[in-house]
Amino acid sequence: MGKPIIIVGSVTFAIKGRDILAKHGIRSSVERLPNSTLGCGCGYGIYVPVRTDEAEQILRMAGIPVSGRAGRDGQ
Repeated sequence: MGKPIIIVGSVTFAIKGRDILAKHGIRSSVERLPNSTLGCGCGYGIYVPVRTDEAEQILRMAGIPVSGRAGRDGQ
């Protein structure tokens, strides 16, 4: 299973991404990134516990800039 927090470029993109995923039936939430990943963007990401690969593809196709992924434990 992939890492379930998708790192995006800003908190605004995280909120937009969460709303886009909801329209596709994917549950997600905006979360603060663990301290060890703070160099990877704005400090926020989208937590997607299931269908993470599909969610990332949907976000990219919608124009949401994805910087990578992180685990909830910072890995």
